[in-house]
Amino acid sequence: MKNLIIIIFLIIIPSNSFAQNNPKKEKEDSVMKPEKNDDGEWELTVIDTQFDYFMNAVARPISQYSESYLKSRNTMLVTEWNSYFTSGRYRNIVESSIDYDPRENYGIKFEYKLYQVFVYVNWQYKLKMNGLGGADSVR
Repeated sequence: MKNLIIIIFLIIIPSNSFAQNNPKKEKEDSVMKPEKNDDGEWELTVIDTQFDYFMNAVARPISQYSESYLKSRNTMLVTEWNSYFTSGRYRNIVESSIDYDPRENYGIKFEYKLYQVFVYVNWQYKLKMNGLGGADSVR
């Protein structure tokens, strides 16, 4: 009987430890959140070596967009991106969700860079996104 209690105890402890490794928490931790820099401007950091090349050589200039256009597109694109993340669709490309509040005034530079992230993903990985403007999507 004593051995049976020890065996049950040894089975319960490890299974309880594994239950604490919650994959939901892993998803919660992979959220891209905009942050303000020292100057009080919203900042977006992209960790992809080809993104700088894309911004300098491929992306349309910021002067071709209005802030309201970028904000409306980003609102749609973030929703689409986050739905891909939560569904697990395109998980080799969409590795985190994006915390974006359309009521926040991020400024045109931030809105432009965020929009260009979506254009870049379309250009580099051929991920078609419905919220992209016609001139910015790869056909």
